[in-house]
Amino acid sequence: MITRQRVALRLRVDPVACDAYGYCAEILPERVTLDEWGYPIVDGTPVDADLVALAIRAGAECPRRAVLLERVTVNR
Repeated sequence: MITRQRVALRLRVDPVACDAYGYCAEILPERVTLDEWGYPIVDGTPVDADLVALAIRAGAECPRRAVLLERVTVNR
């Protein structure tokens, strides 16, 4: 049996670097929510293809560079 794999992007937040500006949640509310103190919460699942551009923008516009995008391998 052949297992097919694809590469996807996963959103991650560096909690030490984050200063809770909240730009990531404004740019990508579909994937980022804020806790009661304004810090982002992400679930770590791969970003849908239609949201990749916004995820990249959220990472690029984070003033503390705390929003990270990682490549992950996903089995189908």
